[in-house]
Amino acid sequence: MAKRVVVGLSGGVDSSVAAYLLKEQGYEVIGMFMKNWHDDSVTISKECPWLDDSNDAMIVAQHLGIPFQAIDLSKEYKERIVDYMFAEYQSGRTPNPDVLCNREIKFDIFLKAAIKLGADFVATGHYGRKAETEVNGKKVYRLLAGKDPNKDQSYFLCQLTQEQLSRALFPVGELLKPEVREIARKAGLATAEKKDSQGLCFVGKVHLPDFLQQRLEPKKGKVVLVPAESPLFGHNTSDELEQLVAPYPLTPESGKVAGEHQGAHFYTIGQRRGLNLGGFEEPLFVIGTDTDQNIIYTGMGDHHPGLFRKGLFIPSIDVHWIREDLKLQGGESRSYLARIRYRQPLEPCTLHQKSDGMYIVFDNPQRGVTPGQFAAWYDGKELIGSGVIH
Repeated sequence: MAKRVVVGLSGGVDSSVAAYLLKEQGYEVIGMFMKNWHDDSVTISKECPWLDDSNDAMIVAQHLGIPFQAIDLSKEYKERIVDYMFAEYQSGRTPNPDVLCNREIKFDIFLKAAIKLGADFVATGHYGRKAETEVNGKKVYRLLAGKDPNKDQSYFLCQLTQEQLSRALFPVGELLKPEVREIARKAGLATAEKKDSQGLCFVGKVHLPDFLQQRLEPKKGKVVLVPAESPLFGHNTSDELEQLVAPYPLTPESGKVAGEHQGAHFYTIGQRRGLNLGGFEEPLFVIGTDTDQNIIYTGMGDHHPGLFRKGLFIPSIDVHWIREDLKLQGGESRSYLARIRYRQPLEPCTLHQKSDGMYIVFDNPQRGVTPGQFAAWYDGKELIGSGVIH
């Protein structure tokens, strides 16, 4: 009997081709559209309104001759993703909703809904790959980078568990994007030429300050300009690892007031746009935020030392291993490759597991290490684990 798979049809070309390929491979395919967002007032583009996407998903399902249904997960999305985002920004951190969306929505709530329909698997249009190996007689699932280096989305899947991976299929992971479009054209899929959606997972392009101002009040504060010659490690700490991963030391006395801002929680490290401050020799970049005192720290020029850090720290509670069999024990260290944001080239680093958490020290200083974002570490093409930067 054919295995049953529920495909998360988003209305885009990737998930459409995923459904087509699975049907060709002999699976019993069901298409399901997730409606996770109702409020169009904060979107700045009509590229990703959910109604058009839902219609496109339905047209593809009809063309492929597969059952189709829509599921409204907007309540769960609000509770698990949007509320979390607001709380993180309020605290001065910058969350990654796409990583959370995969962990909490697509491969949790959506997966459970699929299992209720008798599904053996769920499939998405992610550019990632799944493989299997055996460790001590036990099957272990591996998450590999997508074959297309320009589209690899393994980073967005960095929080998945072995259980979630066991139920996941990524049919386009072995393909290059132009190949996916060509398959869609040959199969006569309505989404073949549709542009890729951008912006928040399921929300579309949003004007982030408008989005955040739904719940976070604008609040005037000082912009402090920190000179580049400020010492990088101006504070003493007994632990060399702690010193290596410490953020740039910043206090209100670190520099001079250069202007005003509308709320420290609207800004993120490395940001250049939105400061609305002119008259400087070089552009200003955000090098730190303090939401308690409502201060933004800026540095002039894109080589300011405040933009760079040698390492980062992940508290124990936020360390996640996809490959649990490779988990570091206290006091152990291992070399890996890591990235701190989507599409960033992988960077050589050393992971140090201590009692309080994971210290990641890079061979080269990293620009824009941002609390709240995810660091993911790889062994070659395989994603081994990840965690939330502190």
